Amino acid sequence: QVQLVESGGGLVQPGGSLRLSCAASGNIFSINTMGWYRQAPGKQRELVASITDGGSTNYADSVKGRFTISRHNAKNTVYLQMNSLKPEDTAVYYCNADLQDGTYYYQDYWGQGTQVTVSS
Repeated sequence: QVQLVESGGGLVQPGGSLRLSCAASGNIFSINTMGWYRQAPGKQRELVASITDGGSTNYADSVKGRFTISRHNAKNTVYLQMNSLKPEDTAVYYCNADLQDGTYYYQDYWGQGTQVTVSS
């Protein structure tokens, strides 16, 4: 059994910062790639950032230079530091992990989502 739990969302003013956390727990043997996706009402879900077990990162063009993804492998946790937030960053942010669970196969897991609202 694997669970991904996001935290750190909330309401912030434009130009402000938030840090999202996602902790994976349960029967986990290893985690390959972890990432953050977001979906705003009326818009398609998009990949915000991802990071491999080796630390290679990938960012959406819209967040480059403002967001930083990182992970603490020993804690099975991924973070998203969001700076210089804009109203268009408002969305539900979802944590994703490609991990090896008790089935001994790599499978895709998702968190429940955390709301980020950027508004004055």
